[in-house]
Amino acid sequence: MKRLLILLLCAATTAHAQTDSNEIKAILRRHINALAAPAMAGRGYVDGGIEKAADYVAAQFRAAGLKSPRPLRDYRQHYSVPVNTFPGEVALAYNGRQLKAGAEYLTDAASAPIAVRDLPLKVADFAGITRTEDMKAALSRLDRSAVWVVMNADSFCRNAGIPVQLFPQLLPAGCYLLPEHSKLMWTVAPGQMKATVFNIPDTAVPPLGTLITATVVAGEEQHDCDNIVGVVPGTGSDSVVIFSAHYDHLGKMGAALFPGASDNASGTAMLLWLAQWFATHPQRYTLLFIAFSGEEAGLLGSEYYVKYPVVPLSKVRFVTNVDIMGDATDGVTVVNATEYPQAFSLLNGLNEGNRYLPVIKSRGKAANSDHYHFTEAGVPAFFIYSNGGMGYYHDVFDVPGVVTLNHVVGVAALLREMAGKL
Repeated sequence: MKRLLILLLCAATTAHAQTDSNEIKAILRRHINALAAPAMAGRGYVDGGIEKAADYVAAQFRAAGLKSPRPLRDYRQHYSVPVNTFPGEVALAYNGRQLKAGAEYLTDAASAPIAVRDLPLKVADFAGITRTEDMKAALSRLDRSAVWVVMNADSFCRNAGIPVQLFPQLLPAGCYLLPEHSKLMWTVAPGQMKATVFNIPDTAVPPLGTLITATVVAGEEQHDCDNIVGVVPGTGSDSVVIFSAHYDHLGKMGAALFPGASDNASGTAMLLWLAQWFATHPQRYTLLFIAFSGEEAGLLGSEYYVKYPVVPLSKVRFVTNVDIMGDATDGVTVVNATEYPQAFSLLNGLNEGNRYLPVIKSRGKAANSDHYHFTEAGVPAFFIYSNGGMGYYHDVFDVPGVVTLNHVVGVAALLREMAGKL
């Protein structure tokens, strides 16, 4: 009889854990599907994308019962960002054949507007150029009577000692094809350069003489944004622990949509689940949940928050920032693990005791997400991201259907327990 009772208890515990796991997955999936839906316009700066995403996050905080901290109204901390947007047509054609935006080309995020029709393709080769005068001469030959395919830009940048990402800004006004050795990845730029640049795979460079037709509608603007901040008050301490994630993404490049399901609808979904859970399980200390905007534009939302925090930074014990929470098949990586070894040891100990994740990898300091400005201000912070998935990142293929959520429930459980142990 005693053995039967033990077996029944174990079965009930397993069933409860499975129910809890399924419920967490369902909540995460619902948020990812909503935030990465076409109606959100990639949570960017055209078609009201970032505004719709802000409304969604604020509504979820409200539904969960989080408080809006003073002096904010409706959870919103307002600021603005400079951004180059592509609200109209973006198109590229070789000899009349239209290429697929996002799949076969990207427009550099800082590109100027342009409209050219049936211009011949010529080559501009920067191999072997080391002297400034030779560079200026090569650039001066790039007139607007042709579209130029730029070869060996990386070689030139190595010789000149400049980052290859800055090369397009050296180009004069005109239309260019810039072959990329690696996968095509888009971003957000704060303004325009003189040139209009199309990034294409280096395996698909068209023959010289190909007639190029291209259209880019682009515009610079100062765009209003919001950080969304919710609070679960503590029961016995004025210390604060922060969970954060960025809800913005790249938006749209003309008709091409960047859904950002993994980056970072998945991290925002994790933040929303944590907020919902802790709203009904308050801790001794206050919990602050921050959904940042402006991350893709250069960590601008978190930079603004750290300058104008809603609670004094001196009261913040720890910040845990989550980004790319779609697939933890290969565990997670913790940025700043080497900076805060005691907190990393706590995290590892919890994982080893409960087997939440296959592995937790340690990484040093890096300015690659919204934890960074907290760290620079002397506030202990981790940035945790998952390892797994198909590698879709900053491209049009990062859609909800490819987000597996493998082991992500383990991440949720680990973060929940970590918050209770800090």
